[in-house]
Amino acid sequence: MHTIDSRTFSRAIPLLVALSIAPFVAGHAAAADYTVGTLQITQPWARATPTGADNGAAYMTVTNTGKAPERLSCVSSDASAKCQIHQMTMANGVMKMREVVGGLQIKPGETVTFKPGGYHMMLVNLKAPLRQGKTVEATLKVDTGATTKVEFPIAAIGAPAPGTDAGGGSMNMQGPTMKPMK
Repeated sequence: MHTIDSRTFSRAIPLLVALSIAPFVAGHAAAADYTVGTLQITQPWARATPTGADNGAAYMTVTNTGKAPERLSCVSSDASAKCQIHQMTMANGVMKMREVVGGLQIKPGETVTFKPGGYHMMLVNLKAPLRQGKTVEATLKVDTGATTKVEFPIAAIGAPAPGTDAGGGSMNMQGPTMKPMK
């Protein structure tokens, strides 16, 4: 029969606490929150791309915590020649993707979720494929000139949301033929 004395028990408690909170700390570290101007950026993520893909997409949630509109634009990315904010829309059964020229205006108190099939950050002319499990960095800017670098953890090809596998009925926007409309 084993006995546990108070010293053994008191040493075990910190270890048990550390092990129980580790998944929460690790999950939070994978997707940091960012601020640029009065905009809060949360849940950044990107999709992996197949070899040969020219473009990739990144997503996030943006909330304007200020009292005036802010315009958000993407200045640069370490993964691509250009990065732009795009919007996808359906019109008469045809899906269209267009650059949001001059950046996306976000009204005070408004939250905009960048997601597949809607607003997204387009990484144009990729330097290399985006690989699941890695990160891609982009510099975002607001009207005042303030900038912040955001790290986007890369999810699976075709993932409908961060932390999920491909599929789930979402449109796969990745592929060598995905080109922005002019």
